[in-house]
Amino acid sequence: MKTAGIIVEYNPAHSGHAYQIAETRRLLGPDSTVVCCMSGCWVQSAAPAVADKWLRARLAVLSGADLVVELPTMWAVSSAETFALGGVGLLEATGAVTYLSFGSECGDIGALQAVAECLDSEAYAAGLRRFLDEGMSFAACRQAVVTGLLGREAGALLESPNNNLGIEYLRALRRLDARFCPMTVRREGAGYHDSAAPDQSRFVSATQVRRWLSHGAWAAAEPYLVPGELELLQSAELVLPPFSDAVERAFLARLRTMTPADWAELPDSARSEGLPDRLARAGRDARSLDGFYELAKTKRYSHARLRRLALWAFLGLRTQDRPAMPPYIRVLAVGERGREILRTMKETASLPVLTKPAHVRDLSVTCRRCFDAEARCTDLYGLCMHRIPCGGREWREGPTIL
Repeated sequence: MKTAGIIVEYNPAHSGHAYQIAETRRLLGPDSTVVCCMSGCWVQSAAPAVADKWLRARLAVLSGADLVVELPTMWAVSSAETFALGGVGLLEATGAVTYLSFGSECGDIGALQAVAECLDSEAYAAGLRRFLDEGMSFAACRQAVVTGLLGREAGALLESPNNNLGIEYLRALRRLDARFCPMTVRREGAGYHDSAAPDQSRFVSATQVRRWLSHGAWAAAEPYLVPGELELLQSAELVLPPFSDAVERAFLARLRTMTPADWAELPDSARSEGLPDRLARAGRDARSLDGFYELAKTKRYSHARLRRLALWAFLGLRTQDRPAMPPYIRVLAVGERGREILRTMKETASLPVLTKPAHVRDLSVTCRRCFDAEARCTDLYGLCMHRIPCGGREWREGPTIL
């Protein structure tokens, strides 16, 4: 059986996501199945997801997925490289996935593969060191080196977010020697960050959908949602931007207590470059989250990186808390054909498969620590809701069965 894995956030799911699943299935055949590896309650932009992971997993099945498993927060809110490694590693660990499908702006797997190979080459590493020494940002250095080695067209691929992430997926496949075949579906309609609906397009960005939801513009969003999604979102407790004053103060309270040594324990904190000292000063002096980012930013460190560092601090996570790879496979939602995949995984999975939270108590210390960290992340996510739920939800919620 052909089974495609797709690494997703679905924040929230919309018609563009359903199109990728349908196109993947069209290319692989109608009998193929789809496994989504989905971020939990916090997403890579270092923001709380618009809806909790159980609802978003249900929406993934309504969008065409057969099985949804969780990408734990420690990988979901990391750099693109670590995000990709965690997702690819989990899909590989199922032993059931035979293809990796991802969206891209270019739709050319060969072009993306060439850039991925370039980024893993010695020539790239040498060129990157030279540009970084000149004080350029990492993203600019990266593109400049690839442009020099492969040409302007190849370098331009790194300007688009889905191309970038797809390239990291391809690098992760190589690094992990994963046994499945990559494929890409060309992204149609609005760009990843576009906040306007293109005229006469079936697809908009999740950014635009979130904007409509935050303004209560349900009628505008409805044509771009999957069947059944509108009613589920309207009845759910959503987390919509911006942060409430209470949540922002909770972040600031944590940032003000962080010492340089605390910051140095976080991933990508550039300890050798003195960034932890700068972060500690910014955390002490900032009167808002935007103020913290403004005080901490430099040409070298991107805003996205600073947001992730602030979130790791708030969630109480450290580099040492994250194993090399996720230690278990947590099932969030199962469709009709997903049951068959789960039966296959009983024989093929190289990691424990959690279908009930209580099962984690019988696993290794590493598994229990990761689950406890995830439980804390979910409890803190609850503080972002208008009506704050009780803690401990991770221990009460099982997979959604559709």
